[in-house]
Amino acid sequence: MKRHSVFLSFSFVALFAASIGALLPDHALAQTTAAKPVQLDRIVLVVNEEAITRHDINAQKNTILKRMQAANVTPPPDSEIEHQIIERLITEKALMQFARETGIRTDDTMIDRAIARVAQENNLTLEELRAALLQENIPFPMYREELRKQITLQRLREREVDRDIVVTDAEVNAYLKLVNAQVGGETEYLISHILVVIPDQATPDLINERQARAEDILKRLRDGADFAQTAVAMSDASDALTGGALDWRTQARLPTLFAEAVHTMKNDQVSDVLRSPAGFHILKRHDSRSRNEPKVVEQTHARHILVRISETASEEDAKQKIERAAQRLEAGESFETIARLMSEDASSSRGGDLGWINPGDTVPDFARAMDALQPGKISEPIRTPFGWHLIEVLERRQQDVTEEYQHEQARQALRQRKSDDAFEDFLRQTRDRAYIEYKTGER
Repeated sequence: MKRHSVFLSFSFVALFAASIGALLPDHALAQTTAAKPVQLDRIVLVVNEEAITRHDINAQKNTILKRMQAANVTPPPDSEIEHQIIERLITEKALMQFARETGIRTDDTMIDRAIARVAQENNLTLEELRAALLQENIPFPMYREELRKQITLQRLREREVDRDIVVTDAEVNAYLKLVNAQVGGETEYLISHILVVIPDQATPDLINERQARAEDILKRLRDGADFAQTAVAMSDASDALTGGALDWRTQARLPTLFAEAVHTMKNDQVSDVLRSPAGFHILKRHDSRSRNEPKVVEQTHARHILVRISETASEEDAKQKIERAAQRLEAGESFETIARLMSEDASSSRGGDLGWINPGDTVPDFARAMDALQPGKISEPIRTPFGWHLIEVLERRQQDVTEEYQHEQARQALRQRKSDDAFEDFLRQTRDRAYIEYKTGER
């Protein structure tokens, strides 16, 4: 069964397992799989008066070591793994504290809706989802709270970073012009990276020291050291615990410094040390693939009647109104006329006409109902987050949308790159503002 997750994969959260366990972030899974009677727990450090305990660290370490073992990666010394875990826990706690202090609240209703989406995307009922979690030894209350945390962090990122990201038409056109000028067109790269960070206001001596560290890491890699293991042990990046993996990315998704480097590298090659304002980077290009196949999709020309649910129109009122519209259609009145009279959508002035719709343009409930209709047929009343609909499919066609698709993909990739860069800065600033107190003998 294909599994999905509503969690956003923040750069400081490791990749989720390909099972129902993927519905939990790393540390929740760690707390579950490592749940044992604890004879003695002690505070290792305090982040703005909130404790991180020895049990917190050991639980995460247990999960990480199991994943390294499954991936045949030799783990670095415990002290190096613990350093990365502590940094991740500090950042997470600082972010959650900032979210609470600035008014972000994730209530139970939002959690219930998210859980319902997880169940639906996995083709499970809520009872079956509970049973699947139980089979994985994941307590449902813990699952709810970890989901609450991930939604809170997603909302924090949207508010503090994503809402300010702008990609202009000029940027999209410039990127596509660059891609079209390249032999072979647009390419995706599978890469990993290691970062040796330069702190703000670093002295020249400290910069030289960090550069020497990066050069030493590069020498180890070229002498045969495993890249993923070295990243876990020595990278300062927030994704160090995943071996520095960045997954598949087009050049638009990469910082310009990275994009220029990987374009000239070969697969399995390690870059020279690269310098950016954040620090010194080392990249490894694992693989590449073309993204230049023509994009042909089936488009649907449809129209609809929408009755919204609001403070003045209850669920039952809206359903009764859409049923009256269905009855009038069955009695022979034209769809266009009923849409103009009764639809509460901007398309009502066009008789409900939505034009040609590409796959993915509509919400899933609407798409499923529309896709099940033959041309000329009208659906039963359909409920979506927008309200109640009647849908009529007018016609379908196969359409080459390669140019449109390339523009949209470029825009999304450029936006994601800007978001990733801005979010990394936000993580670093939030971490740097946190007051960290290590307990005696624990640092």
